[in-house]
Amino acid sequence: MEARGQWGSRSSFVLAAIGSAIGLGNIWRFPYICANNGGGAFLVAFLVALITAGIPILIMELSTGHKFQKAASGSLGSISKKYEWLGWAIVGIGFVITTYYAAVMSWSFKYLWDAFTLAWGENTKDFFFNDTLGISSGPFDFGGMKTPLIIGLVLTWVSIVACIWKGPETVGKVVYATVAIPWIILVVLVIRGVTLEGAHAGLNYYLTPDFSKLMNPKVWLAAYTQVFFSLSIGFSIMFAYGSYLPRKTHMVSDAYIVAISDSLTAIMGGFAVFGALGYLSGQTGTPVTELNTAGPGLAFVVYPTIINELPMLNKLFGVLFFFMLLTLGIDSAFSLVEGVTSAVKDKFGWSHRRTNLTVAVFGFFCGFLFISGAGLYWLDIIDYFMNFFGLAIACLIECYVIGWVYSTVKLKEHINSLPGMKIGGIWEIMIKLVAPIILVVLLGWEIIARINAPYENYPRLAEGLGALVMFVLIPLAGFMFAKAKSKNE
Repeated sequence: MEARGQWGSRSSFVLAAIGSAIGLGNIWRFPYICANNGGGAFLVAFLVALITAGIPILIMELSTGHKFQKAASGSLGSISKKYEWLGWAIVGIGFVITTYYAAVMSWSFKYLWDAFTLAWGENTKDFFFNDTLGISSGPFDFGGMKTPLIIGLVLTWVSIVACIWKGPETVGKVVYATVAIPWIILVVLVIRGVTLEGAHAGLNYYLTPDFSKLMNPKVWLAAYTQVFFSLSIGFSIMFAYGSYLPRKTHMVSDAYIVAISDSLTAIMGGFAVFGALGYLSGQTGTPVTELNTAGPGLAFVVYPTIINELPMLNKLFGVLFFFMLLTLGIDSAFSLVEGVTSAVKDKFGWSHRRTNLTVAVFGFFCGFLFISGAGLYWLDIIDYFMNFFGLAIACLIECYVIGWVYSTVKLKEHINSLPGMKIGGIWEIMIKLVAPIILVVLLGWEIIARINAPYENYPRLAEGLGALVMFVLIPLAGFMFAKAKSKNE
């Protein structure tokens, strides 16, 4: 059995954790969720969620992985064997998200190629939905798969495996480029976005809160799940990354660095996107609130339209934007996979090579669903259940098992024995009471909403299959992995 990997330096870990946190969620998911949940009002909810749940749970995951030197399944199993299956369920959520995240990256590979010639033309909507995706009539009309997307999926998984080939040793080297490059590009795009004619219209919508929106529980659930998605908590990633830390490490201060860097990137990315949306609004005469910012349409329909309208250097900004999406995406993608492979290696004692290739091959074939003609529908449905339910439930489970069964007092003692910043009773209150109560209320509200009406008017059968994956298949897989014979048996 291979020795457990370890980060080569503190900066390698911090950059890897920042790279995991800073991904497509900041540039693609955050802006459209912000736009669809009241603009500036969502920023208020996002910051509250960050303080009351995001940062406390991030510290909890990192320190638990560090304490037990294991990924999520092994850590929860070390607390009590009967909770190991819950840890595997968390790993399962991360794996499912990886499969459709890789599909989005395959789109990005294609669009990077297209950007050199602005191949999407004037009708960017038709190019994305028909030429690129070959979208079908509904979730049960699977159609075919476009060859460029298959190639993009292959490139995505090859890139992921290459980045994690030797675990933290390889990741620690890769992140210096994959974190720095997109930040440089993002700064360029922000400067260009806020200086475009009419940018103020988009920025006003982005920054002006409509506090009446804060009365809608959906806005708060979106904020909390976006914080979880953005910080990579509830996936098993930070358990794995924490387990690779040396015994003496600056746990709390590093967690704050990661959380603040991630949040600033998301907010900064909003300036680039909303400045460009303001410009597009002025060019087309369409109010910012009526522009199609739902789902991937923001990155693959709206932004190519904006690129077309730029007065100069269109191709350059197109290439920069989609190269940025890829470099942002690869960090999050390989960290998602690392959260899975770390758990498998802990359980079965497999080598890095065997584990990485097994997970990659399985993930690659699962990704075929999301690059089929019905792929966008299933991506939307599965993403909804994984994020609105999966991540919230995963964090709720962690707060119970670690906060109540294991005890926040024990974990706090471990954290405060490390160098650097310390934590106190407020952190314990957030983990044991505040975050769980908020999550239970929001989940209850969302369950009632789904009983009353299907998600986005999808057929009940399609919605039911999404729920089946979340509430049946993932827990069942968790039980099976927990019951499987481990390396020590």
